[in-house]
Formats: sequence, structure tokens, C-alpha cells
Amino acid sequence: MSPLSRLLGPILRHALLVLTGAFALLPFIWMISLSLKPPEEIFQPDFQLWPTRFAGFENYATAFTAAPMLRFLLNGALVCGLIFALQLLVCVPCAYALAKLRFKGRDTLFACVLIGLLVPPQALAIPHFVLLYVFGLLDTYSALVLPWIISAFGIFLMRQFFRSIPDEVIHAARLDGLGEFEIIWRIMMPMSAPALAAFGIFSVVAHWNDLFWPLIAVRSEDISTPALGILLFRDDEAGQFLGPLMAGAAIIVAPLLIAFLIAQRRFIDGLAASALK
Repeated sequence: MSPLSRLLGPILRHALLVLTGAFALLPFIWMISLSLKPPEEIFQPDFQLWPTRFAGFENYATAFTAAPMLRFLLNGALVCGLIFALQLLVCVPCAYALAKLRFKGRDTLFACVLIGLLVPPQALAIPHFVLLYVFGLLDTYSALVLPWIISAFGIFLMRQFFRSIPDEVIHAARLDGLGEFEIIWRIMMPMSAPALAAFGIFSVVAHWNDLFWPLIAVRSEDISTPALGILLFRDDEAGQFLGPLMAGAAIIVAPLLIAFLIAQRRFIDGLAASALK
């Protein structure tokens, strides 16, 4: 193979990656562009990425003053944090039992987990709503958190990672006198940090961006999540809040991007390690 051919392959691959990345980033670039424009430039027929009159300070200030944006962000952080913490309390022991313990019906239980992966969360909305209504928990933080404590994806992901940990590590811990729960929290959890980071990214992104369930379970503005709070910027008649709407959307997306950039390496390592089994 000639040097030109060896050089042409990487160039084509990188060009394809750049084009694919630009296509994926285009909606975010357009969102940022609209968040910097005044209303008269948003609806003009000519395409212009950078505004003629910069209105970014006005739009972002309106995003914080027209609605309690900071309150929405705090609600989102609280709800996502509680969901993830409770999911770990449930998913990690379940995954450990399915990966490392031998008991009758283990394969059947794992098959149920796989079936749970196929059930869309929207299909369970009505049973969840009725159950929360019976217990009087609608329009509370509990209504936003309780339906998502059990995650079939989390059990599956952690189980796959736990299977990659040698059994000798667990046998040695048992010889040292550790119980099963001590093994989980003192040995398995520290060793599974990449998988936990990967699951955390999936969990936080899913519930931070979720609009379907909060729109059903919540009516109070005080406990609205970011995706639900952004609806306050709607103006179906004039569209005059489109700039602040895009500014609010950019503010909501920013924490997710920062969190992903911080945990990017562990996220990729966790997915790669879980895919080995």
C-alpha cells in the first residue's frame, strides 16, 4: 500500500467524523444563535448566524427574571440526585446478586430485567399516576422520584460490569470475614466507579430532560423541573419570548454538558468495560 493510500484513509475517517459531529451540533449552535438575537432578527427571512444587534444579555436576563430559573435548576439537581442515589441503593445489590451469587431462579430474574428494558416508561404512566393519587403524593417531590427508583437498565449495566470482576476478589473478601453487603459497598462499589459514572450520566440526562412525567405529576411551579419550567416561556401568539426561551434552553443544557465533560473518561471506560461481558 502506497503512503498516499495510508494517509487518505485517516483523512476520510476524520472528515466523516467532523461532518457527523457538525450535524449533531447544528441544533445547539442554532439554539445559541437564537438566544443572542432580538425578536426582529429571529423571524427575518435571511439566514444569519451572528446577530446584527446583540441581545444576548437581554435574553439571558429575561430567562432568569421572567421565570424562577434558578429554582428550576435546583429542583432538577435535587430530583436527579435523589433518583440516582436511590437507584444505586436498589440496582447495585440486585446487580451483584445476579452477577456473583448462585441461587434458584437467577436466570429467570435476569430475563425479567431484560424484559423490563423493552417496556417504555410511558406505558407505566397511568399505573404510576393512580398509585401516587391513592397515596396522596401527586404534586410533590416524591411523585417525581419514586417511579424511577428501580432501573432495569441500571441493573443490567452494573451486572455486566460486576461479571468482569474476578471471583477471586470476592472469595478473598469472604475469607477476611466480610459479609455480602460489606463486599458490595466496600469492594464492588469502588471498583465499579467507571460503570457508576456511565450509569449516572444516563440517569441524570434522562430525568433532567424528562418532560412527559413531570407534566403529568406536577402542577406547582415551586417544584417544577427545568424541562417543565421552560414551558413558561411559550407565547403562541407573538413568539416574542423565543429569544429568552432559547436562552433558558441553553442554561438548562449547560450543566449536562459540563457534567459529561468532567466524567467523559469514566463514562467511556464504564461502557467499554460493561460491553466485555
